[in-house]
Amino acid sequence: MQDKSDITSADLTGRDWQDWLDRAETVIGDDGYMQPLGNKHAALFCERKPVLLVTFESFDRLELLSERAHPFGWTMLEALGWSHLCLLSNGDTWFRDARVYGFFDRLIDDGFFDEFEQVIFYGAGPRGYAAAAFSVAAPGAKVLMLRPQATLDPRVAEWDDRYLAMRRTSFTDRYGYAPDMLDAAAHAVLLYDPEIELDAMHSALFNRSNVLRFRTRHLGYSIEETLSQMGLLPRILAQMSADKLNCQSLARLWRKRREEQGYLFPLLRRLVNEQRDGLTVLFCTNALARKRGGPRYRNALSRAQARLAERDG
Repeated sequence: MQDKSDITSADLTGRDWQDWLDRAETVIGDDGYMQPLGNKHAALFCERKPVLLVTFESFDRLELLSERAHPFGWTMLEALGWSHLCLLSNGDTWFRDARVYGFFDRLIDDGFFDEFEQVIFYGAGPRGYAAAAFSVAAPGAKVLMLRPQATLDPRVAEWDDRYLAMRRTSFTDRYGYAPDMLDAAAHAVLLYDPEIELDAMHSALFNRSNVLRFRTRHLGYSIEETLSQMGLLPRILAQMSADKLNCQSLARLWRKRREEQGYLFPLLRRLVNEQRDGLTVLFCTNALARKRGGPRYRNALSRAQARLAERDG
């Protein structure tokens, strides 16, 4: 069996698509497999404990989220020893490909998911759509989605004009409308920023009794990157696995944003740009009192206080 450390310590940066797949296959060794699914998709499997994390990831985001260009799921492989199945795309495809459908069909026919005590699906954005859509392959699975799309079928989501190039792609055949595919899931959690109007509209389409929708205001399109930087994604998944993830526990985890510059500074910049001086004073005072601010916060505080004093005078 491949040494666990060989997988989690391997440096896969600076490689093109095929070179990365070849190197990943070598790193995985006898512990699993790498299977190409056409030119734009691949599946990578590492077997460990009887908890399976299925992640949908994009090749061009690996180095953004990992210093070693690893799939996010390898984080959970290292931290908790979970088994991991990664569906990797070369670009944003929403995994709408007959080869991907066929791969999941074979997993179902082989009883692959039945071999695990627990199955969790994860993805963000287009990958979040896929996590929901393909979770139907493992009834009783749990699903974590970050700002997913429900569908890009223009008959349902013609209001979403961000992905016009995908409008000729079918979202009505196999593994199609993501909210319907969640009907067999034990539990699903959807995180989104309500200030991204189109994301909020997609979120509303996931209004199901087994879906918990949670607002992560001010994270915008960078929700996955920021939550990853905060170290919250592994904790959220661990609590989901232990059946401890609910609105209250998410709220407690979400409080960690008050300690992270990846959250605090963009919020400060927004307050300054909108000249909300009163809130800027409160925000900077709080950050500095908790030793989470620096010169930029002190400068913003001084300018806001000066403008308030000028108006009051």
